[in-house]
Amino acid sequence: MSHRHELTDAQWERLSPLLPPHRRGRPRQDDRRILNAILWKLATGVPWRDLPERYGPWQTVYTRFWRWTQAGVWDQIFAAVQQQADAAGQIDWRLHFVDGTVIRAHQHAAGANKGAQRPRRWGAARAASVRRSTSAPRAAASR
Repeated sequence: MSHRHELTDAQWERLSPLLPPHRRGRPRQDDRRILNAILWKLATGVPWRDLPERYGPWQTVYTRFWRWTQAGVWDQIFAAVQQQADAAGQIDWRLHFVDGTVIRAHQHAAGANKGAQRPRRWGAARAASVRRSTSAPRAAASR
């Protein structure tokens, strides 16, 4: 049974050859089930621990996601799918682009002080300035 936010058979057939090959040793969990879990998590925004049981242990899904992120697998898959779509004429480069105006700023960026910043004193200027502390001459005079 196909659930919402999961790969269709056609999508799986397109993605499965792009995944990293299985290594020797312990057999890994089903790639399609793991991909469906990752897609479900990213689409819903729930914490990893709240993945439905049909996807298996959340630790397995998270570990696979993290390892593939570190290895650059997601970037490779995106580049391959984009290249396939471009070769098939499915991308109109005059229309497809990323608009930076929709990127949200961090919450702390909203309260910054506006206007010119005060210049900082350089080390040379600080060393040439007169000391403001009176404790240094007294300590030297008391010897």
